[in-house]
Amino acid sequence: MLLKVISISLLFFIPIPSVINAQSTRKPAAKRVVYACPMHPEVTSTKRGQRCPKCKMALRPVKPEADPSPTPSPTPPGDIGLTFTSSKIPNTRILDQNGKQLNFYNDLIKGKTVAINFIFTTCTTVCPPLTATFRKVQQIAAERGLDVRLVSVSVDPVVDTPERLQAFAEKFKVDQGWTFVTGDKGEIDTLLQALGASVANKNDHTPMILIGNDSSNYWTRAYGLSSPSRLVDLITEATRK
Repeated sequence: MLLKVISISLLFFIPIPSVINAQSTRKPAAKRVVYACPMHPEVTSTKRGQRCPKCKMALRPVKPEADPSPTPSPTPPGDIGLTFTSSKIPNTRILDQNGKQLNFYNDLIKGKTVAINFIFTTCTTVCPPLTATFRKVQQIAAERGLDVRLVSVSVDPVVDTPERLQAFAEKFKVDQGWTFVTGDKGEIDTLLQALGASVANKNDHTPMILIGNDSSNYWTRAYGLSSPSRLVDLITEATRK
């Protein structure tokens, strides 16, 4: 009888199973980073260092997700409800392809309808087709009688001297009204940052075109390798704002 009482008493002093403690201290699911193309947000990967098969841009981190969760369709940074305005454009001192010193906003943007892209002369991937597309845009815009200024800003100002930009421009037979921009690296870096085109590695620069009508403070972005006709349509729309 005494043994039975002792056995029953011991039941009330058995410690809580260690598995409960294990569950209470279990770490949350590991996070993973989703990488997406800034120009093609539907192109995603969970692996670092991948490139977009469409435009060859390096995929950039968008947002961490818990492993069990489905990967959402990401939105490229900075493209949410595009809030770019003329007030964000600095009057940076720059040099054009002729070596002439200009003030970026006052001389190239103020009161004008513009299309701005970003290139560097030693690029062997996206820059040549970007520039060829811009040349076709210039030709179609002239045929339609559009008054638009084209601007190509170098993302590699140390290498891209005015002389190199001039040779690059001649290669694509650019016409009047198209300015290639370089200058002091610090100044150009500030300009690129303001235009939303700053990158740590020049090879990762965005194939974006910034289209705007400064007079009406209307701005939009477009994929730089869209068809020239589509880009001219967007420029036309900007002129009417």
